[in-house]
Amino acid sequence: MPIVMRLDRMLAQRKITSKELAERVGISAVTVSCIKRGRVHGIRFAQLEAFCQVLRCKPGDLIDYVEPEGPSRRAL
Repeated sequence: MPIVMRLDRMLAQRKITSKELAERVGISAVTVSCIKRGRVHGIRFAQLEAFCQVLRCKPGDLIDYVEPEGPSRRAL
């Protein structure tokens, strides 16, 4: 998938654990882990906003687009 979550990088830069982020945002640590590993099909804007507030960043710091390679690209 060309959309990549960079939450793990931001957590490392801010020296915040997934568990601490989960507590401060008000969601489960399992949910943070799934988002961090890119194992979700979507994220709520309220969660994204809360992540940005806690981590003092912008949505683009957490979400990235990686250009797909080769013939696996889908036509829009």
